[in-house]
Order: sequence, then structure tokens, then C-alpha cells
Amino acid sequence: MQIILLEKVANLGQLGDKVTVKNGYARNYLIPQGKAKRANAANLAAFEASRAELEAKQAEILVDAQARAGKLEGAVITIAQKAGVDGRLFGSVTNADIAAAIVATGVEVTRAEVRLPNGPFKTTGEFDLEIALHHDVVVPVKVLVTPEA
Repeated sequence: MQIILLEKVANLGQLGDKVTVKNGYARNYLIPQGKAKRANAANLAAFEASRAELEAKQAEILVDAQARAGKLEGAVITIAQKAGVDGRLFGSVTNADIAAAIVATGVEVTRAEVRLPNGPFKTTGEFDLEIALHHDVVVPVKVLVTPEA
């Protein structure tokens, strides 16, 4: 299916690119999320008419992400969880827990922006991870998981 991208999509293209994707990806994800429109004559004309507005909106989102990244730069997030004597947690520390701890520091982050490449943390210790605030803005953060007193 031919679509027009309304914003930058990772591994697919930039704003305004006309790309071909599988029908299900377009119908079930890109179009409902507002990331793309079908590439027909009416939608192409509508896109060209509102291109400057869409570019301004994407630039504003990027500036907001860079401002949040400045606040997170070099941050160490501490999370206390119940743990056994051997350092294994009763449960785990997920991206939702990390996002909640970051929001408590005053920076807005959603759980979808927290990248855990090896899955949830199941032991105490210090872990490095990335917060993807935008496609072009990724911030490294340290998470310190401590046993609860």
C-alpha cells in the first residue's frame, strides 16, 4: 500500500515521504496512529496544503524532547524494591516503574520511552539504559536498584 508519512517513522522515512508498506501495517498501525495517510490524489493535495503546519508541529515536538533530554542528562534514578539476601528482587523493575520514578523527579516520561533491551531488572545493582524521547533524541540514564529497608 502506498502511504504518505505525516511524521518521521523509524526505519521507514521522513515527513512527507511516499513509501510502500504492507497493508496490515498501514491499516492497523500507521493510519490509526495518525502517522500516515493513503497516497491518493486528494490526500497528496491536502498534505501539500498543510505541510508547513506539520513541519512546525514536528519541530516543536523535537524542541520539547531536547528540553526534557537536558533535564535527564547524567541523571541517576534510584528505585527501592523488596529483595532477598542474595540480591534477587521479589518481582522486577519494569519500564513503568522506571518511568514513574523519573516523573517523580519532575520530567515527563512515558513507559514507552524507556528502553529495556534485556527486559525487566530482577536483581539489585546499577544498570545503564536509554530513554528515547524522540527518534533523534536518546538519553543514557543510570538506574540504581536498591533493596527496600
